[in-house]
Amino acid sequence: MLQVKKLTIIHRGDNRELLRDFSAVLGDKDRAALIGEEGNGKSTLLKLLYNEALVEDYVEYTGEIIRNKERIGYLAQELSAEQKELSVYEFCSQSSAFFDRTPKELGEIASKLGLNADFFYRECHVGQLSGGEKVKLQLARILMERPTMLFLDEPSNDMDIEALQWLEEFILTADVPVLYISHDELLLERTANKIIHIEQLKRKTESRWSVAAMGYKDYVEKRRSSFARQEQAARKERSEYAKQQERLRRIEQKVEFQQNTISRQNPHGGRLLKKKMHAVKSMEHRFGREYAQMTEFPETEEAIYIRFGEKFAMPKGKRVLDFETKELTVSGNFLSKGIHLTVTGPERVCIIGRNGAGKTTLLREIAGKLSGRSDIRMFYMPQNYEEAMEFEKTPVEFLCESGDKEEEGRIRTYLGSMKYTADEMEHAIAELSGGQKAKLLLLKISISGCNVLILDEPTRNFSPLSGPVIREMLKNYSGTIISVSHDRKYIDEVATVVYELTSDGMRRIESYEQS
Repeated sequence: MLQVKKLTIIHRGDNRELLRDFSAVLGDKDRAALIGEEGNGKSTLLKLLYNEALVEDYVEYTGEIIRNKERIGYLAQELSAEQKELSVYEFCSQSSAFFDRTPKELGEIASKLGLNADFFYRECHVGQLSGGEKVKLQLARILMERPTMLFLDEPSNDMDIEALQWLEEFILTADVPVLYISHDELLLERTANKIIHIEQLKRKTESRWSVAAMGYKDYVEKRRSSFARQEQAARKERSEYAKQQERLRRIEQKVEFQQNTISRQNPHGGRLLKKKMHAVKSMEHRFGREYAQMTEFPETEEAIYIRFGEKFAMPKGKRVLDFETKELTVSGNFLSKGIHLTVTGPERVCIIGRNGAGKTTLLREIAGKLSGRSDIRMFYMPQNYEEAMEFEKTPVEFLCESGDKEEEGRIRTYLGSMKYTADEMEHAIAELSGGQKAKLLLLKISISGCNVLILDEPTRNFSPLSGPVIREMLKNYSGTIISVSHDRKYIDEVATVVYELTSDGMRRIESYEQS
């Protein structure tokens, strides 16, 4: 069992409070999902609960973390550049537990993860593995150490649909408690039985947290209903207060009029009116005290909102893309053959397929083919954001084109509406979370007025709470979208045409269903 008591975390960089007096317990059979908007400190909290040394350079904390001799297996969000250069065998060899396990035990671990028994002895670089294979390799090394608890930081990020289905089953059947972060709503809906939600309110000046022993879908619905009831009560109380104030105002005006017109020869009547005015003032004070104790309007950390106007419209039936290649390769390695893809406006195309099938390579080639066109305005959002932005720049510098004061002021207003703090606007892009970088690219699209979007995993870094907003925004986009995604809700809700890329080419999927 893991216990957390009154944990407060302060980010040293901007002196921002990430959490205050956070308390929680992770017990047997818990599959706890840690959720919150982008940049709220979810990964920081997970690292701190695992090992304080991972965050001591940039946060300060008070409170208790009681691990009770638990052996925690931690899966990091990203492998380091050095780890990616290791062979699979070298990566496994870094753990002494690899040599302590018998061949039979290693075989059982491989089987549990859906790997071949000889996988751990492969000489290929870790960086050459698919997203799903990288996660499975890390989990294998963790399982070799016989953990009593698992911490997983966004294990679903680079997984294809088949690997996501495997991950769901892995979490559901884990015989130890699991605390994990994921942006995949379907995975959360199918696996979580406890929700830990951390929020940043009032432009990230106030933190709030909640722990709920229920599934993700139930949590979201209960939260929505609770806020709706609170808002309804707050509106009703304020409406009644306004009516009371109007009645008092009329009474006060009437008494004032009577006081001003009463004859001086009627001192008794004057004294009565004075008492009446005193009673009215007392009621005003009492109602004022009641107003201060009224139900507050619910304070929520709203997801981002961007709207695309008519400037993004693509004429219906316009030929946007006619792409054909006999063979798709990367670095001389064969990926697929006989690909022919035609896209017309305003279709929203999504390309799916296994990790390593060549989807990103194909999307890059499509972006290159469209980049020289004068009859369309294209924007390419790569999976690796560094291809589309200079990480040493600040968000303001990235979005400003002319650099004049008026444009800069407008950009800062846009960033504020996307919940960037003044400090974050001055940070280098490299210091921002993946979700904050993705927000910048969406804002760039909104400013640019492009009518063709080439999007490689557009929702992968957004929180599950932002996901519905992002999908709705792209669903209502009036231009053309050509995308790659493993997000099953995105495919189901946004795409109007779905293709699967295989080694034998592309095939259109006539009826896509969430798996």
